[in-house]
Amino acid sequence: MRKAILIMMLFFLGMASVFAQKPIRGIVKDVKGKGIESVNVNLKDNEGNIISFTRTNKDGLFSLQVKNDQLTGYKIEASSIGYKKESISIIDVSKNQDLILSASETHLETVTVKNRPLLTSKGDTLNYRTSDFADKQDRTIGDVLKKMPGIEVEENGKVSYNGKAISNLYIDGDNLLDDKYNIGTKSIPQGAVEKVQVIQNDQPIKMMRKNNMSDDVALNLVIKDDAKLKVMGDATVGAGTPNRFDENLTAMLFNKKLKFINNIKGNNIGNDPGIDLTSHNLADYSKRIDNSKPSGLLSTGAAGVPSLPQNRYLFNKAGVLNLNNLYKFNQDLQLRANLSYLLDERRQQYNKFSQTYLADETISFTEFQNNVVNPQKLRAQFNLNKNAENEYFNNSFNLDYTPFKTNSTFSINNIAANQILRQETFDISNEFNYRKKLKSENVILLYSYLNRTTQPETLNISPGLNADILNNGNSYLGLNQYIKLPTWYTNNYLSFAFVKNGFAQTYKTGVNLQQQNLNSELYRIQNDQSSELVSQQTANDLNWFKGRVYADATYEYTNDKLKAGLSLPLSYNHINYSDPVNELDNRLNKLFVNPSLNIRYQTGIENYVSANYFYKNELGGIDDVYRGTVLKNYRSLFANNAPISELKTHSFRSEFNFRKAMQMFFFNASASYSNTELNTISSFNLSNNIQQRVVLPLENRIKNLSVSANASKYLFAFKSTINLGVNLSQSKYSQLQNGELLPFNTKTISYKATIDAKLNNFINWSYGVTYAVTDNRAEIADAIKTSFRQLRQQSTISITTFQNVYVNLSAEHLFTQQANQPNLKYLFADANVKYKILKLKTDLEFGITNLANIKQFDAVYLSANALTTGTYLIPGRVAMLKATFNF
Repeated sequence: MRKAILIMMLFFLGMASVFAQKPIRGIVKDVKGKGIESVNVNLKDNEGNIISFTRTNKDGLFSLQVKNDQLTGYKIEASSIGYKKESISIIDVSKNQDLILSASETHLETVTVKNRPLLTSKGDTLNYRTSDFADKQDRTIGDVLKKMPGIEVEENGKVSYNGKAISNLYIDGDNLLDDKYNIGTKSIPQGAVEKVQVIQNDQPIKMMRKNNMSDDVALNLVIKDDAKLKVMGDATVGAGTPNRFDENLTAMLFNKKLKFINNIKGNNIGNDPGIDLTSHNLADYSKRIDNSKPSGLLSTGAAGVPSLPQNRYLFNKAGVLNLNNLYKFNQDLQLRANLSYLLDERRQQYNKFSQTYLADETISFTEFQNNVVNPQKLRAQFNLNKNAENEYFNNSFNLDYTPFKTNSTFSINNIAANQILRQETFDISNEFNYRKKLKSENVILLYSYLNRTTQPETLNISPGLNADILNNGNSYLGLNQYIKLPTWYTNNYLSFAFVKNGFAQTYKTGVNLQQQNLNSELYRIQNDQSSELVSQQTANDLNWFKGRVYADATYEYTNDKLKAGLSLPLSYNHINYSDPVNELDNRLNKLFVNPSLNIRYQTGIENYVSANYFYKNELGGIDDVYRGTVLKNYRSLFANNAPISELKTHSFRSEFNFRKAMQMFFFNASASYSNTELNTISSFNLSNNIQQRVVLPLENRIKNLSVSANASKYLFAFKSTINLGVNLSQSKYSQLQNGELLPFNTKTISYKATIDAKLNNFINWSYGVTYAVTDNRAEIADAIKTSFRQLRQQSTISITTFQNVYVNLSAEHLFTQQANQPNLKYLFADANVKYKILKLKTDLEFGITNLANIKQFDAVYLSANALTTGTYLIPGRVAMLKATFNF
């Protein structure tokens, strides 16, 4: 009996145990609700011990067998590569325990090789460790950027990554310099930067990152912790011969609350301090505000600058004050002030010979100019920015004042004269941008831009030129050309974005208005000092109004591999302009649809292909329709006799972007094509002394093709970075000259290669070569053809001779070949010695530029059927002694 009872008890205990093993079930899904396969699922007790574990099936389902039903407070944890780890506490065992995993940034495998630089990648961010690429002679972060594979720094300071120009340079995540980042790359000590981060698909607006359609690339400089605790900077005092000076004082601070780079500098050694004020993405800004206006109607007709680095040809005496300050009230709110003032005096002297080849004649002229140019530039920008997860506010107030004066002594075909050009631009604007994310995840946007510009110009020439055209063949004292062009402009719109999962729909409606008045008069001064209009046809009093009402529907989709966007903008354009002086009263109404499509597909973790297309209708501006003749410069008279120009453009572009970051290999290739149809053409009447242009109503077409490929690789065995590139561009267009309509084909192909090598512990070497071939020909029988070839080589060797003594030797060679012209050859050489006094934190530096004392440079320029040769006066040998104190 006892045995029977015992057996029955064991039976029921066993049955109880079986029924107690109730499985815990659930499903692991992604944010889109799709089940995730092969996820590790663990059941953990209150002490974190694993009680049971399993993996999800192909539908994301899991089942955990447990023997204990007292599971309240226990946790279920799910983890998988490519997703953030998630856990939930068990409240009710009888219910499904579902988990949702969100995608995490993919950590690429890193390769650590002794004594070799490495890159690390985290999602869209690539990290370069500064110390891996820096040498003892590198002073600023800009010096190191040039050595990083995949990153290119142009002579004007513009930075690109894998063929794409960067949109911003951040300092510890903050946009202190607002696109004018040259002062940052040229001032921030490389030793203060821990790493340089390349941010692909950069989206600075936090609320837009979830459905990120951006393809911008930005750099972020991560400052070392010890460098954030103090004010850094340097002071330079330099003197040299003949009568040269170079002074600089820079202070900077980068902490969490306050960041600034404040600088004052001046020199007369050919280094333009105004390059620190360069906005490298000005075209993108102009496209956003959509405010087209002529930058200046008058000029001195100068021949431009020679094809040399600026410090080899520039005669200057310049100073700049550049203040950049940013204060953060909290993590989301900041105030930034960027103030600058440039004062410059430049001298330029050249001789020029120009020929334009026509079917039955050749137009030629000789010219000499001796110019003194005085540009000034005052800019003040104040920016208030709030960038939160659910709200974005940005208001930017800008003021620009740019007086510009040029005094010029010149002769054309041995006829001497003088000219004075004065231009004074005052520009004030405010840009307001507000975004708000609603509870539904939808986003509302308000935008407003307001601008006022005045730009008076005067050109005085004496004695009077081209008397046969401008004074009935009689000699006279001079010409005075006056122009005023005040502009009001505003652009305002409202948009609403519906966001769901990876799909976004944005609907925008707005209006922009432009009002201008072009007032111009050309006076001649007779020998008796009397002043009179050259004729009634040399005056303008043109009132211009342009209004546009527009709506835009944009559809965007993004997931892990695909980004696609379709935009369907519709606009109604109204223009009316009148000029009682020239009996002009016209109006125009146009309805435009300008669709665009862009697609980007991620072919791998590090590689993508992209393609885009747009069709765009554009209308010209006020400078297309004025009827009264304007003396643009002493040899050019411009007028118009055509309706408003209308451009219709089809544009295609494709790109392949490839990288193997851990192997430090980068490659990109792109191709673009555009076909533009115009309803007007510029007709030029050329003579040996003057050119007259009239815009006529005649159909015209311009076709452009561009293909490029670039590669960058770090050679670990040789501790070298090499860059290779090729670019092909071709244009087809027509010119109307002296009644002849000539179709032209211009083709340029260029090759470039650079290497930056560390030969051993005390010798570094760099070399760069560029070879370009340009061919121009008219597509007619017995075609006019011009060709041009140029080879440019640059090399620098840096040697550590003794402890803290550094020697730099550099050379630059230029070779130019032009058919039927003598070959041009130049070799420039420089030498520099630097001694670091470590205890005093001071560098003593002695340098000589242009060792060969070359004082004259000849250059050749091609333009369709025109050939121009110029001889420029350039600075000769310059010796400088500098002392730089670092703090």
